[in-house]
Amino acid sequence: MTCIIIGAGAAGFFSAIQHKSTHPKDEVIIIEKSKEVLAKVKISGGGRCNVTHACFEPRDLIANYPRGAKALLGPFHQFQPRDTVDWFQSRGVPLKTEADGRMFPVSDSSQSIVDCLMKEAEKLGVKLWTECAVKKIEKDSDGRFTLELANGQSHGCEKVILATGSSRSGYDFARSLGHTIVDPVPSLFTFAIKDSDLHALSGLSVAKATAWIHKKQPQTGPLLITHWGLSGPAIIKLSAWHARDLFEQKYQMPVTINCLADWSLSDLEQRVQECRQAQPKKQISQKSPFTEIPGRLWAYFLGRSGISPSQIWHDLSAKQVARLLGELRQGRFEISGKGVFKEEFVTCGGVALDEIDFKAMESKVCNGLHIVGELLDIDGVTGGFNFQNAWTTGFLAGVANV
Repeated sequence: MTCIIIGAGAAGFFSAIQHKSTHPKDEVIIIEKSKEVLAKVKISGGGRCNVTHACFEPRDLIANYPRGAKALLGPFHQFQPRDTVDWFQSRGVPLKTEADGRMFPVSDSSQSIVDCLMKEAEKLGVKLWTECAVKKIEKDSDGRFTLELANGQSHGCEKVILATGSSRSGYDFARSLGHTIVDPVPSLFTFAIKDSDLHALSGLSVAKATAWIHKKQPQTGPLLITHWGLSGPAIIKLSAWHARDLFEQKYQMPVTINCLADWSLSDLEQRVQECRQAQPKKQISQKSPFTEIPGRLWAYFLGRSGISPSQIWHDLSAKQVARLLGELRQGRFEISGKGVFKEEFVTCGGVALDEIDFKAMESKVCNGLHIVGELLDIDGVTGGFNFQNAWTTGFLAGVANV
């Protein structure tokens, strides 16, 4: 029997390896239209590859998927981050956990992951055809697939695994075989903010901020100010949860930021009162009373609150205190567009999930067709969750019988 995988990314390689491991007598072929394989693995995590996330309880894990959470619960009971860690560890690639839960190879090099997958596929006898584009996939009345290649050749098989990622060709293949495509839109991006005073603070950060849009799905994490607006994990995660809303509103929506996420209002009010008593004659702008807020960012918030740089603590009115704390805890910024998040390319949308049997990642409308990874209408927040989707769905599709 022959199994053909279209797409040589993380999900494609992992499904090929799993199929060949489970069905060693089968012919397994990965077809990739470009010259390079595992391209996204190589560049992810700044070249370190954020392989997965140290979240080992499936119900906790699915909370990191704005789309696909319910569908992934069963699969994560079959193959989850602990299994990913064990799989790479057993092949000489140990992973380490960073403070925020992200997991990387101990080598801090994505090449370790690439080499591991390539070596395993080669050892098992998986065939790899690069610079080989598939033009058409057809299925005959006997249940056999025929793939027409761009070079004029054709190849038959009993099992096809679509692992093209969020690409137009992948959507076209799935649609031609009877699937519905949920319109793809960008996910995981930064926010453009039209505020030159904010742009001037580019490079400053807040270690722990909470951001939300319309009081829904607040996200907490580091916040980074850029020369175009706002970035950092808090913003990137929020963009995923509101990907479709933001797209529909042409990325013109307000975002609210709490730059003092660990402080209660009463504690903030007490801290301000302590400053008034301890240094009544000092100018408020001289030093931020909150270590979390850099001095220049503190001055920016004073300006947003209408407080003069020369004003002293003693003269700070109750109304000014309320306004200042309001800006620090509920600062409202108007999103005017989106930016690109490094080299991450993640979309919201793809093959409709109700058309997939998640026990084997097999199509409900075309037997023998399996669909994995980001081609599905599944996306996770930043932190290794999208790769875990690739490993898990690739595993299930690979071990599945025809």
